[in-house]
Amino acid sequence: MDDDSDYEDDEFNNLALLLYFPRRQRVFKPRPDHFTYWRDDEFFNRFRLSKNTVHFLVDLIGERICSPTNWNHAVSPEHKLLLTLRYYATCSMLIVCGDFIGIHKSTASRIVKLVSHVIATLCSDFIHFSRNEDDIKKVKQDFYNIAKFPVVIGAMDCTHVKIKSPGGDNAEVYWNRKGFFSINVQTICDANLKIQDIVARWPGSSHDSTIFNNSAIRGKFERDEIKNSILVADSGYAQRSYVMTLVGNPNTVIDPLSGISAVAVDRYNESLIRTRNTVERSYGVWKRRFPILATGVNVKISSSQSIIVATAVLHNIACNFGEITPRVSTEIESSIRITDFRNPEDNRISRNAIHHTNRKRFLRYFQNAV
Repeated sequence: MDDDSDYEDDEFNNLALLLYFPRRQRVFKPRPDHFTYWRDDEFFNRFRLSKNTVHFLVDLIGERICSPTNWNHAVSPEHKLLLTLRYYATCSMLIVCGDFIGIHKSTASRIVKLVSHVIATLCSDFIHFSRNEDDIKKVKQDFYNIAKFPVVIGAMDCTHVKIKSPGGDNAEVYWNRKGFFSINVQTICDANLKIQDIVARWPGSSHDSTIFNNSAIRGKFERDEIKNSILVADSGYAQRSYVMTLVGNPNTVIDPLSGISAVAVDRYNESLIRTRNTVERSYGVWKRRFPILATGVNVKISSSQSIIVATAVLHNIACNFGEITPRVSTEIESSIRITDFRNPEDNRISRNAIHHTNRKRFLRYFQNAV
């Protein structure tokens, strides 16, 4: 009997609460038409891409991010994409980005995750090495035009993308030597700053050479799938027959009998530095376009990786459309500088003599260059 009485009392109390605190009527916030509301320059400053490029993206992925029905005031593909771009541009809290579009924080979180994943799946379509001989020749010629370094197909380096602490037992491996959590991202770019290859899964404590040694692109070079081509890189990578790095100690390569002088070494190093600088410039453009990469991605690791790859895809699409590099604040410029730092040199001595023999071939080329 007492149990029945307690149950009735609980029911009465619940009813009283509902009467005293009635459930709020659900209110749908207005969603502005950003394409017509903003001038072209205002739109670009807020979303980091032009209206034409965004329309292209909507046509490209609209069906994949479209809600199955219009029930419950469904968010349109256009608003989903713009919300995600706004998040990439500001790295604001999702509640702020949601308010900008007119949706709840939880909905904004799901949308950013969905759109980032869908864009990241386009990686193979927009991030790849040239696939025919004419395009490969053009890539090499574009690099040659910079500083006369021959047969270069890509400039390689790593950059850090700041993330929040992933938590758990393995969080410390994401703590880099500059004192923040990050993912160490390897890219290879062409002379026009487009990304040709990306690896975005290694924690911030990983060395650049470790990432390359375990990458698919290294396997392609080792299997000779990429012929008569080289990469240029800094001293964070080991010298290989297909990876040219700086000559740190000229005395190790100067050989009058084989025609290699100090002049040849100086020319080689200067040309390599200028040629390799393209990858550093690409990081500047990439992070200025999407400041979230410098100021910090505040979502889970899996979503962070999708965001990194998605912004790389968008960077290449922006290059295809001839988009200008957005201006950023001095605070973001400072964040960009903090996230781009050099790893210690890879001083391991290669046991494969051909690695150094191939570099001597390039040194002799610069010895005879005019």
